Amino acid sequence: MELFEKTLKQEYKYEGKILNLRVDKAELPNGRECTREVVEHNGGVTIAALTDENELLFVRQFRYPYGEVVLELPAGKLEKGEDPFTAGVRELEEETGAVASKYIDLGKFYPSPGYCGEVIHLYGATGLSFTHQNLDADEFLNVEKIPLSKAVEMVLNNEIPDGKTQAAVLKFQMRKWYEEEAQ
Repeated sequence: MELFEKTLKQEYKYEGKILNLRVDKAELPNGRECTREVVEHNGGVTIAALTDENELLFVRQFRYPYGEVVLELPAGKLEKGEDPFTAGVRELEEETGAVASKYIDLGKFYPSPGYCGEVIHLYGATGLSFTHQNLDADEFLNVEKIPLSKAVEMVLNNEIPDGKTQAAVLKFQMRKWYEEEAQ
């Protein structure tokens, strides 16, 4: 069965600094028309950075849409056309003061594919050295170190609700486990 939907018309309802909202008319595989609401976003990056003591670097920051302080891995949004890896290296140092000697690609994550085109690129980092934080003027956060095994447990116990953090922690742990098993 053909699954592709053909875009017939796009109408922008809002164009902002972080996202755009458009309403599309599309043709379904059976020939019928439908309406699709789409949030356009440049995407983001998340880094699972592991210390020599086997601890991941986390940040706690207030997330306005939820009205609460959220525990998550260092992350940031991409500028239009920006290389995700370069952005990840930048965000890690800006938020935590850490620079890594080794990075691994953990793939990508679609946070809400039903209505949002955002793609979050996931990376792991090891061989950390520390410089200093360089937070944006509107950025306030606290850095925490949590043992990798404890972070996995926290994800599995629903203590970390952030999806990108869940994915990166579990993928990083599994990749680390596979590498150890291969040796």
